[in-house]
Amino acid sequence: MDKIIIGNDHAGVNLKFEIKKYLESINFDVINVGVDTNDSFDYPKISLAVCNKFKKENAKFGIIICGSGVGVSIAANKIKGIRAACVSDSLSSRLSRLHNNANVICFGERIVGIETAKEIVREFVNTDFLGDRHKKRVDQISQIENFGEINE
Repeated sequence: MDKIIIGNDHAGVNLKFEIKKYLESINFDVINVGVDTNDSFDYPKISLAVCNKFKKENAKFGIIICGSGVGVSIAANKIKGIRAACVSDSLSSRLSRLHNNANVICFGERIVGIETAKEIVREFVNTDFLGDRHKKRVDQISQIENFGEINE
C-alpha cells in the first residue's frame, strides 16, 4: 500500500480529516503529522514535518493543508528534493504532476471546499509524470536547488 504523508496547521484541521478519510477509502496508507486542534500552530513546522517524514518513509506523496496553501508550499519548497505545488483546482493539480513531477501538494481550507479538495487529491495521486521534454525542466529545477544555477 502506498504511503501518503499529510499535515496541516490550525487552519486546515477539518479538511485534513476529510482528505485522510478519502485517501484511506481508496487504499492509501495515510500518516498524519499535522495538528488535530484549532490552536495556533506555525505552518513552517508542519511543512518541515511533512517533508521530512515523506523523505524518511519513502512515501509516494505529501499533502499539506493550511488556510491558503501558500505559506506551506513556500516553506516546503525550501527542503531539498521537494517539489511542492500550491493549487486550488484539479487541472493545476494534474499539471503539477504531468509537467513538474510535484511530489507534495498544498492547498488551503479557506480556499477550496471538501469536494474540490478531493478532486485535487484524486488528480494528483492518479497522474504520472510525463517525462520527455518536461524531465529536462525538472532537472533544471534540481540544478538550481543543488548548484544555484543551470548547467546546460
